[in-house]
Amino acid sequence: LAAAAEVSFTVTNSEIAATDVVLVNHGSAGTAGAYLVQANTIAAGSFAITVANLSAGSLGEAIVLNFVAFKGSSS
Repeated sequence: LAAAAEVSFTVTNSEIAATDVVLVNHGSAGTAGAYLVQANTIAAGSFAITVANLSAGSLGEAIVLNFVAFKGSSS
């Protein structure tokens, strides 16, 4: 991942609803503090995770991401 670049990918999970709140973090492996991760594009059955490289250099590490989904509702 080039310096200051970001990449997104889709996570498919049949338990996810469009009203859920998904939190994700950089769990382990790789350079601590070099990545910014966030969940976005939450829909029924899937969500996306975006990983951004905050460092000044390229990174090619296989990082471990942890996520949790909280059941939500709309009012």
